[in-house]
Amino acid sequence: MYFVGLDIGSTMTKAVMVDDTREIVSTVVQQTGPEHRRLANKVIEQLLAEVSVPIEEVTFLVATGYGRINVPFADTQTTELTCHAKGVMYFFPSVGTAIDVGGQDAKGLRIRDGRLENFVMNDKCAAGTGRFLEVLADALAVRLDDLGPLSLKAKDPVTVASICTIFAQQEIVSHLSAGAPIEDVIAGVHDAVAGRCVRMTRALGIVPDVVLTGGVAKNIGFVRAVEERLGEPVRVPEDSLITGALGAALDARDRYHRATAKGEVKRKERKLTEAKFYE
Repeated sequence: MYFVGLDIGSTMTKAVMVDDTREIVSTVVQQTGPEHRRLANKVIEQLLAEVSVPIEEVTFLVATGYGRINVPFADTQTTELTCHAKGVMYFFPSVGTAIDVGGQDAKGLRIRDGRLENFVMNDKCAAGTGRFLEVLADALAVRLDDLGPLSLKAKDPVTVASICTIFAQQEIVSHLSAGAPIEDVIAGVHDAVAGRCVRMTRALGIVPDVVLTGGVAKNIGFVRAVEERLGEPVRVPEDSLITGALGAALDARDRYHRATAKGEVKRKERKLTEAKFYE
């Protein structure tokens, strides 16, 4: 049996397949485009093709994330908060606090006894998200992937006080005009974003182990800034992007077995061609 989780985020779309032993069978990550239904088909087709599994052999499929309502072939949709918690616990069973920083939002999760206990979110402003770092990269004419390594070379990081992305960009330009090295500016921005994420999460009460997920967790400079703000190390999954989709796949497995135990299983007929609303 195969179980699939599909996480359509604002920036990236992720899909994960697990088998009945909870082993990861296949993963796919692509950029999110404007046509979510076509994208959902494309990502699932690629996920299945990698392991030569036909769609008819998918036992249960859960959609989550920003675009979850646009997956007509899913068995159900569920909140990304629950899915992220399940995904993080898969990699780090001892997790107490998770901080997920995506393209356009940031989330803090408090996990106790293997369950999501509480959460906080910043989905109203880009200041504490990956979008903030994208603006920085554009302003500095630096590749996004180079921000982390460059920031580790900083000797005297600048202070970026503005909580607004536009005003912060003006601060960045001012620091550069004053002669600040580009490494110090990048490190200062990483510290600013880390500070907002940590302050947000402290409202829950930060308990080790602390795990950092999301696309921004791939940035070693940001990870270092979070650790400095917390005063303790953080853990990062091998692939920090897939925790939501993985959690959705695990949720699919759990839902199927709960329904089986109650005698309520209804296998959904899935044909991807029927869900292609755009040609």
